[in-house]
Amino acid sequence: MLADTPAELASLPLIYRGKVRDVYGIDDQHILMVASDRLSAFDVVLPTGIPGKGATLTTISNFWFARLRHIIRNHLDLATVTLEQALPDPAERARVAGRAVVARKLRGLPIEAIVRGYIIGSGWKDYQQTGSICGIALPSGLKLADKLPAPIFTPSTKAAVGDHDENVSFETVMAKIGEELAAQVRAVSIRLYQEAAAYALTRGIIIADTKFEFGLDEHGELVLMDEALTPDSSRFWPADQYRAGVNPPSFDKQFVRDYLETLDWNKKAPGPLLPEEILEKSAAKYREAMTRLTAS
Repeated sequence: MLADTPAELASLPLIYRGKVRDVYGIDDQHILMVASDRLSAFDVVLPTGIPGKGATLTTISNFWFARLRHIIRNHLDLATVTLEQALPDPAERARVAGRAVVARKLRGLPIEAIVRGYIIGSGWKDYQQTGSICGIALPSGLKLADKLPAPIFTPSTKAAVGDHDENVSFETVMAKIGEELAAQVRAVSIRLYQEAAAYALTRGIIIADTKFEFGLDEHGELVLMDEALTPDSSRFWPADQYRAGVNPPSFDKQFVRDYLETLDWNKKAPGPLLPEEILEKSAAKYREAMTRLTAS
């Protein structure tokens, strides 16, 4: 299927289209976030989407927001407008059913708050070159996909659509948002990761790493926003197939990344069309991750 277009909600203005989410204005304090079926890989939005992905991401995010709200408030907790109030027309609500949430409007921080519990991806590449990630020195002799002695906070810049995120040091984050707020973001991110990873392991999933986004409310208080611990913002590995030294199979879009690595593609837009087999397998992996995590 081709990556979907904005939901074209006639009653609300489209104010932003991200790699995956469309954001609509509701009022001065609220926005409507709609998760699409679009897929971003290597910071390129691919022309084919994953069927049902938007609803799956929304279900997983909402699960984590509820489960982890004792650690930090999230943008859903602060909303005082319901979906029915935001979209009173039943036909419009049906258009975004299962993949839309009303969220509080926040002042987003200009960083990606990444936590790594295992060494993989760009972190592995940095480690091979420098023995460290984002300026954090790591033990020598680590293998691909090894579990780290403790989770580490490895922030990156927040790139615009089509641009590439860049790993940065904690000192850079302090310079951008201030020392006290940077320390709070790091501490909260690591705690969120630790609690989520411990729970996921009981469901047979290793969360290798994840990305959080934060904003500030009108009082300058930190709030978790965007999405939380989804297959798009994390690497999920099946615990029973994990083995250090090899790139583990995954429940997330790493499956698509691995396929794309086999192609003669320069990782710049436009991305290649994905074959039906890859789309179906990817959709099944997203659904399995959702079921494992959220089933009672």
